[in-house]
Amino acid sequence: MHDVARLMRRRFERRTRQTGLSITRQQARALLSVARNEGLSQAAVATLLDIEPIALVRLLDRLHEEGLVERRLHPTDRRVRTLWLTPLGWTVVDRILAINAQIREEACAGLNPAAREALLQTLDHLKSNLLMGEESETAAAE
Repeated sequence: MHDVARLMRRRFERRTRQTGLSITRQQARALLSVARNEGLSQAAVATLLDIEPIALVRLLDRLHEEGLVERRLHPTDRRVRTLWLTPLGWTVVDRILAINAQIREEACAGLNPAAREALLQTLDHLKSNLLMGEESETAAAE
């Protein structure tokens, strides 16, 4: 699994360079997270990405400078900033999703639809098992 993930990451980096999309994998992850959860606070997005808030701030600073993300004041808590994509940000997200879809197609070439579905179900099952294990470990530590 590690090798497959590493190869997919390398291919993503190569494709973004080839298409002139100057974005890192971490920036792409942050953009996709904001796209799926517009209006969340910076702290909430950091939690979703499993990174420290200060690391997210650095990513967001770059995305903001590029005109992809905007920070807005929270409507009821002026200490909190919420995250939103700009129209250009949505365009970049569409390009990222297209690259990701193309890479998935290449990775699954030769698999029939039933095999693809079985693979996705198996990966979802593994993910669920690991998430439950994390929850159990966290509860036991408290």
